[in-house]
Amino acid sequence: MIDLYYAPTPNGHKITIALEELGLAYKVHDINIGKGDQFAPDFLAISPNNKIPAIVDQDGFNGQPVSLFESGAILMYLAEKTGKLMPAEAGQERKTVMEWLMWQMGGFGPMLGQAHHFNYYAPDKIEYAINRYSNEANRLYGVLEKQLEGKDYVAGDYSIADIAIFPWTRTYERQHVDIEQYPNVKAWRARMFARPAVMKGMKVGSETREDLKDLSEDEWKKLFGI
Repeated sequence: MIDLYYAPTPNGHKITIALEELGLAYKVHDINIGKGDQFAPDFLAISPNNKIPAIVDQDGFNGQPVSLFESGAILMYLAEKTGKLMPAEAGQERKTVMEWLMWQMGGFGPMLGQAHHFNYYAPDKIEYAINRYSNEANRLYGVLEKQLEGKDYVAGDYSIADIAIFPWTRTYERQHVDIEQYPNVKAWRARMFARPAVMKGMKVGSETREDLKDLSEDEWKKLFGI
C-alpha cells in the first residue's frame, strides 16, 4: 500500500495518474495547502520542502517503508518499482524519458506555474511579469510541439515523461497559450485524455478543489509563501 500525501494540483495529478496507470493500491491523505497542512511536523518529516506530493510506500526497500518527496523522484521510483513507464535498461530510450522528465521539472512546470500566478492569481497585474512568463510558456509549448512531431508520445512510447508534462497543460488558457497554434500538442492532449487511468487520476480530489481566488488573506499567505 502507498500512502499519498496530496492536493489536486498539477504536481499532485502526476502521481495519481501514475498510480492508476500502474495499478498500485494507494490511500490519499488530503493536504490542504490553503490552510497550511504542508507545514505540519508529521508532513515535514516526509516532505522537508513543505510541498506536495509525497508518498510513503509501506512495502519499500527490503519490505521496509520508504518515504519520497518531489514528484519527479516519485515517478522514477514508481517506474523502477514496477518496471513500467520507463525503460529499465540504460540506453537511448531511457535517456530520452529522463531528459523530458527533467525538462518538465526544471522548466515547463516552474515557468507555467509563474504564468498561472501572474496571469490569474496575482492581485496586482504586472505587465512585465505577465509578458515574461506568457512568452516563456509559449516558447516551451513550441519545444514540446517540435518534440511531438511524428510521435504519439513525448519519448516515443508512453512514459512518465508524458505523465509529468500533461497536468501542466490542463489550464493552458491561464498561461495565455492558444492551443490551436500547437496542433501536435493538441493531438497529444487528446490521446492523454482518452486514457482511462489519466482521467481517473485527474479526478482524484476534485471534490476538495477550492476557488483559490476566494482564499482569505491568511490562507493566501500560507499557500504562496508571502
